[in-house]
Amino acid sequence: MYIDPTRYSGRPADCASRLPKEQRCYDLLGRLGISYFRVDHDHADTIEACEAVEQVLGEKICKNLFLCNRQQTEFYLFITCGNKPFRSKDFSTALGVSRLSFAPAEKMDTMLGTKIGATTVFSALLDSTHNVQIVFDKDILNEKYYGCSDGTTTRYMKVKTEDILSKFLPYTKHTATIVEV
Repeated sequence: MYIDPTRYSGRPADCASRLPKEQRCYDLLGRLGISYFRVDHDHADTIEACEAVEQVLGEKICKNLFLCNRQQTEFYLFITCGNKPFRSKDFSTALGVSRLSFAPAEKMDTMLGTKIGATTVFSALLDSTHNVQIVFDKDILNEKYYGCSDGTTTRYMKVKTEDILSKFLPYTKHTATIVEV
């Protein structure tokens, strides 16, 4: 997998070849005054594939899991540490809801505009009906920065956690639920 060895600050100089969802993300971060670093690379859709990206980015990549209840009426985007094992039962208990499972890929596409491996907190931009609850693992909030996708599988970003909580999520009218798992 090719990884551009440069850690860039801010948006690309030429966005013409970037996907519209990338451009929207960069535009909004600029309007909100949220600074970030980014790394460009070949397709990487697993935490394991991101290990080399983490070296250039200078930050661990978080894991973003899209979950739902059995009836597919309640949806959750869970943001946790990339190296932390996920157990649905522990997450459900921490959240105080019935056992959850991974939501279907089609729901991820229609509700968040992303595919498996590209889901990110920035997907909240497309959840205008607020059907997805954003849930952070408390361990993520203990870090000054965290690494996440820009909504694609070819760019990862390093963003201040506080900027996501105090600027980005209020803009999208989402509130963060914090759980300890």
